[in-house]
Amino acid sequence: MKQHINQLLSESGIVLTPAEIDNLECADFGLKDFVSIGLIVHTYINTSRYCAKELILLPHQTCPEHRHPNRGAEPGKQETFRCRYGLVSLFVEGNPTLHCKITPPRNGEEYYSVFNEIVLKPGEQYTIMPNIKHWFQAHENGAVVSEFSSHSDDASDIFTDPRINRFSFLR
Repeated sequence: MKQHINQLLSESGIVLTPAEIDNLECADFGLKDFVSIGLIVHTYINTSRYCAKELILLPHQTCPEHRHPNRGAEPGKQETFRCRYGLVSLFVEGNPTLHCKITPPRNGEEYYSVFNEIVLKPGEQYTIMPNIKHWFQAHENGAVVSEFSSHSDDASDIFTDPRINRFSFLR
């Protein structure tokens, strides 16, 4: 898997140090089906004001449906995804797309409820406002997506699938 991750990063033009690659977060969301439902994350910075990450997805890998709710009087996370490599289908609330290019993974497809599909190509970006349900999946070559956001607080994320544990990682 490390070789595949390095290949995706190389294709995207994103350069991480060997130490950063060794410390990538490989989230399996507690579903033990990482190749299908998972996410590889490198966090550059996460302060009370802003956050920057690289999201690396293997071919057809899905980050499951979730939202970033308000945290008390503070709005939830607002994030902009910019595709660096591959194609990624981002699904958000709104009118469902009639002929989606991607379908939810079979393991828990009943927990996907938003089907307004935005296909991001390299150089394209989309901003997700706070508290909006969304999920995303790489196409056949995998994808690398840069995320720029307000403060990231994974503990406050609400996933549609009650089985999900955001803090479950591959070792």
